[in-house]
Amino acid sequence: MDFIAITLFFIILLIALSIVWSTLKTGISPMMSSTQARQTMLAEISTDEKGTLIDLGSGWGTLVIAVAKKYPNKQVVGYEVSWFPWLVSIIFKYSMGLNNLRLYRKDFKNADLSGAATLVCYLFPGAMVALEDKLKHDMAKSITIVSNTFALHSYKPVKVIKLKDFYKTPIYVYHWQPN
Repeated sequence: MDFIAITLFFIILLIALSIVWSTLKTGISPMMSSTQARQTMLAEISTDEKGTLIDLGSGWGTLVIAVAKKYPNKQVVGYEVSWFPWLVSIIFKYSMGLNNLRLYRKDFKNADLSGAATLVCYLFPGAMVALEDKLKHDMAKSITIVSNTFALHSYKPVKVIKLKDFYKTPIYVYHWQPN
C-alpha cells in the first residue's frame, strides 16, 4: 500500500469510529430527515415568532441548512454531538454563505435554549424524555416544537401530520407553555 491509500484508510477509520462513538454516547446514529419530512417541518415553522430557531441534533445539516436558507433573516442554531456530521454541516454552511446559521458540536442537554422561539428535532425516545425535562426546568416562555417521528410523552401536540411515505411518518407540532 502506498502512503495515500494508508492515509485514506485511517481517515475513513477515524470517521467511522467517531460516528460509532457518538452513536454509543447518544443512543442513536445521526439520521437525515427525508425530503418530505423536511418540507413538512419547514411548512410548520412560523415566521412570526421572534427569537432563534434551534435544531436539537442537527446531524448532517439537511434540516438546519434548509431552515437557514429559507429564513435568511432569522437566527438559526444547530447542535450536534457527532464530529463528522457536524463537520459536514460546517462545510455546507460556509460554502453556502449562511451567516445566520451557527453550528455547535455540543449536546443540546447542555445548551442554553432560553432564546429559542422554535425547536425542531429528529431525536429518539430517550432524547425526547431529556428534552421534556429540559423544557420543564429551563424554559420560561412559550415556544413551538416541531418533531420528526418521535413525540413528547407528557404533552399533547396541537397537530400531528402523517406523511404519505412507507412508514406513515408522523410530524408532531407543539405549542409548549411553561407551567
